Amino acid sequence: MRILLLGGDGFLGRHATAVLRSLPGATVLTAGRRPAHDLRLDLATAQAGPLGEELAALAPDAVVNFAGAVAGSAVKLAEVNARGPAVLCEALQLGAPKARLVHIGSAGEYGVCAQGSSLSEDADARPVGVYGATKLAGSLAVAGSPLDAVVLRVFNPVGPGAPAGSLPGRLAGELRRVAPEGADGVITVGDLSAYRDFVDARDIAEAVGLAVAADRPLPRVLNLASGQAKQVRAIADGLIAAAGFVGRIDESGAGSERSAAVSWQQADVSAAARELGWHPKTDLADTLRDLWLSSAEPTPTPVVA
Repeated sequence: MRILLLGGDGFLGRHATAVLRSLPGATVLTAGRRPAHDLRLDLATAQAGPLGEELAALAPDAVVNFAGAVAGSAVKLAEVNARGPAVLCEALQLGAPKARLVHIGSAGEYGVCAQGSSLSEDADARPVGVYGATKLAGSLAVAGSPLDAVVLRVFNPVGPGAPAGSLPGRLAGELRRVAPEGADGVITVGDLSAYRDFVDARDIAEAVGLAVAADRPLPRVLNLASGQAKQVRAIADGLIAAAGFVGRIDESGAGSERSAAVSWQQADVSAAARELGWHPKTDLADTLRDLWLSSAEPTPTPVVA
């Protein structure tokens, strides 16, 4: 099986690479902007016709798309998250129409969720910001294409190598910096009272492998999450426990606008269990311990591929 991986340089893509390479008979090719990739590609500017010709030459059996942007201008987010998947779908129709496309979506596509409820895949998608709106546009392009395609809608991924721009990654970095100050150490964050559904990046990688290897067509959208909402404060508590930090967390800083707008999200993951045989395995405490240990090592610079 020839698998073409886009966005393999990023946080989730790096975890998925190892899983994809372990699939029986798998040959993993990569696409991105760096010269070392098998296919030089920037989905923000790619044209469907030439890309279709390149895909025909590579002849992939499956394409996994982790490429995306989580921050930047509205133009950048639209180019990468909305235009990119649309171009990829059109190019696949031209050059590799039988390849399975596994596209990584986001819980940000859903938006507001009623307190205490769980979001199933048929819930209304009402994103509250540009990021969620552009991710939804990309997912709709995939789900509406005639390809053998599935959108894996990932909720809040955490794990070793979490990017410094994410709350878990930033907290781990701040704990490394402030911990030597002992009880006098203070880390300032925004409000941590919102509820999110956290899932280990390694469990996500396993689901991606199952989606690629599935021997039948899959539903257009599948949620990937733990299925249990926890306060964002649990991330700080878990990292503090792993670090043995005795200082103080100050929640008076500027927080995420999305956290203020969406106070609760929890996923229904029964479809992923039914269709992929997938279940999240890693407890959040173990995830945060491993993140803390990994934060002592240099983290590769994420690349939007």
